[in-house]
Amino acid sequence: MSLIHNILDHNESFVQNKEYEQFVTSKFPDKKMVLLTCMDTRLVELLPKAMNLRNGDAKIIKNAGAIVTQPFGNIMRSIIVALYKLNAKEVCVVGHHECGMTGLNSEDLIEQITESGIHEEAIDTLRNAGIDLNRWLTGFDNVQSGVENSVRIIRNHPLLPKNTPVHGLIIDPVTGKLDLVTDGYEYLSSKEG
Repeated sequence: MSLIHNILDHNESFVQNKEYEQFVTSKFPDKKMVLLTCMDTRLVELLPKAMNLRNGDAKIIKNAGAIVTQPFGNIMRSIIVALYKLNAKEVCVVGHHECGMTGLNSEDLIEQITESGIHEEAIDTLRNAGIDLNRWLTGFDNVQSGVENSVRIIRNHPLLPKNTPVHGLIIDPVTGKLDLVTDGYEYLSSKEG
């Protein structure tokens, strides 16, 4: 049986047995937080447990490396919507040790893409359309600089509500230990002083 059919079979049982009832909540985050983190599989259950988050506590946005690459892309749009329309009041960017985006080489990735059968013409079409694939497919030198850069882009966004704390953390993907990279409260108080 295929993966999708296994999922659908499980889902039928899940709904029939009303297992969803333990997860019922509203669309508004109880802890008034929007969280940007990595899509790493080790964080699916570990990160919410390590942060004491239950279903309904936070808006969680995931991508490769918890990276905000541009201030007017989908990630930042989601953060702005969460802050203005969904009652989030704080932002946390959580990167993790051993991230696959650390040292990601765009040229190597583009080579893998072409070796998989994507024609060079498709790559050229994107480049001719003004897409900087090298920038778009680049990770970061280390997780701390990646978190700091994403936090900086969010903090400096012209649409970010004034006095929104934006925090940066790094999680150990094995133990769940969180290290504070930048405290949004301290940052805001230093701007006032």
